[in-house]
Amino acid sequence: MSVPATCVQEIGGAPVFRRDHRKADGRMLRLYGRTPHSEPARGEEADDIAQGGELRYHPLRREWNVYAAHRQNRTFKPRLSEDPLAPTLPGRPATEIPFTDFECAVFDNRFAAFHPEADDAAALAGLESEPARGACDVLVYSPEPEGSLATVTPDRRQVVLAAILDRYSAHFDAGRHYVLPFENRGDEVGVTLHHPHGQIYAMDRVPRVQRDAIAAFADGYDLAREIERALPEYGLGSRGGITAFVPRFARFPFEVWICPLERRAGPWECDAEELESLAYWLGEVTRRYDALFARPAATMMAIHAAPNPAIEAARGFHFTVQFAPLLRAADRVKYLAAVEQHSGVFTVDVMPEAAAAALRSVGQP
Repeated sequence: MSVPATCVQEIGGAPVFRRDHRKADGRMLRLYGRTPHSEPARGEEADDIAQGGELRYHPLRREWNVYAAHRQNRTFKPRLSEDPLAPTLPGRPATEIPFTDFECAVFDNRFAAFHPEADDAAALAGLESEPARGACDVLVYSPEPEGSLATVTPDRRQVVLAAILDRYSAHFDAGRHYVLPFENRGDEVGVTLHHPHGQIYAMDRVPRVQRDAIAAFADGYDLAREIERALPEYGLGSRGGITAFVPRFARFPFEVWICPLERRAGPWECDAEELESLAYWLGEVTRRYDALFARPAATMMAIHAAPNPAIEAARGFHFTVQFAPLLRAADRVKYLAAVEQHSGVFTVDVMPEAAAAALRSVGQP
């Protein structure tokens, strides 16, 4: 069942429309684009869908981790003809998107770690556990099976960003405490689907890393002042109130943050110019990595924003988009080995100032 498209956001001086479609298996699919989508749905499959996992508390690390055994058998590097993120074409197997074309798509993850109706957790003596309630979205940038945030058009990046903003709003309205849009890219990261896409996790607990950031900002940490100190030596450039820079305290070689120059709790607080510039930098940072390493670069990217403002105040929070590359050279992977995994102390092989200079060298001509 589909609902007619409605305008959900204006970005880049033009509207973005969303069409809602309930799939045959009950999951929701949302199509975003500059043009209202109206094509009739094609044949769909209605398989059983797992409903999330459980959370267990690690008493020494003081963090909650999610256990989702059903994800062990998720789709793993399918042939191009079986790409589940492609449009459903005549004579081809049914995909997650039962239309012959689309601009950008968001659907409920079939192998969700978090689910609004997650079953009760196992009761184990001496262990804190609870259902992994929340939601997991898959965000498909394009119908094309290859590409990245760098190769899609600037207009398409704006549509993708509009979709992210719309999902922030929906998840916050549903009472989720924290929303994390992210992208895993490249074999070195462990990607199992190479179709250009990201994901969005909406959780009922704020993760430990983000809770530590909330505490730092509440204690008075001033990221805007740090950016002033870092620029221009560590900067890649600034545009429309948004800057990209290598943190002086980066943990990964060639780590880059995208950030508004003025404090914003999340992208939902950005003005029109900032949003357009944020979409630009998402593509430009990706392009520079590919240019620097002379190949599609393995990266982990996430938007670190404040929690749901209706549930938890986050005084002084300043959001960032953080890129963590898994390469330290074109032919050398940055492995997270024993010391990093067991102590949290990273060994950084490339000085941040050298990384910034290298990334500036592959800037736009």
